[in-house]
Amino acid sequence: MDLGLNGKRVLVTGGTKGIGRAIAETFAEEGADVAICARNEAEVEAAVAELATTGIRATGRAVDVGDGDGLKRWVTDVATEFGGLDAVVANVSALAIGADEESWKQSFQIDVLGAVRLVDAAMPHLEQSDAASIVTISSVSGREIDFAAGPYGAFKAALIHYTQGLAHQLAVKGIRANTVSPGNTYFPGGVWTQIEEGNPELFATAMALNPTGRMGTPQEMANAVVFLSSPRASFITGTNLVVDGALTRGVQF
Repeated sequence: MDLGLNGKRVLVTGGTKGIGRAIAETFAEEGADVAICARNEAEVEAAVAELATTGIRATGRAVDVGDGDGLKRWVTDVATEFGGLDAVVANVSALAIGADEESWKQSFQIDVLGAVRLVDAAMPHLEQSDAASIVTISSVSGREIDFAAGPYGAFKAALIHYTQGLAHQLAVKGIRANTVSPGNTYFPGGVWTQIEEGNPELFATAMALNPTGRMGTPQEMANAVVFLSSPRASFITGTNLVVDGALTRGVQF
């Protein structure tokens, strides 16, 4: 299926590794121009160089989404370079699961405010697009109580609420807003490889909860994000797409 993304202008936060990298690469494969950010400048440069080999326009910058002014400048610069924006993906997370106050602050600053600031900065440009889309990356931990209950789960749940509110508010402007909630996703250097090495008991417990017998891959999550961002999903807005291989058991009506 042609997703209709050829020539679209897309911005992805946290696009150098894991799910974010797979999202950026899949957009590029579909012919979209892609801008990414992450905190590590060398990793951004390497990812941009690889994305550019597909023949699309690729750009990136070392940006901490916790820096509101820096994030806004980057979004504005990308829109100027690309001549507009058609889709944004808020992918960055602090991955804070501690119960301490600092973990709560980090989760709010990165997971929630990072998404809000991204959307606010991109809004003037999305309003000019004829196929505007916002996708936020939440988690199954925002839907059910698991080992990440606390700041991570609470703010991932808030992100779903925020995004569905956007969908309702922006529908009249033709701007769609959806959330993708990944289940456990395994990739080299990711949180689950760290848990596998540092807490094998928790890793074994998590694996046992996966009815498919495995964790998901970044590409499987990216497929959902890119489809929802595309014109082929033109009448899908306000949804939370759970991509978890039947990990969660709650019924989503």
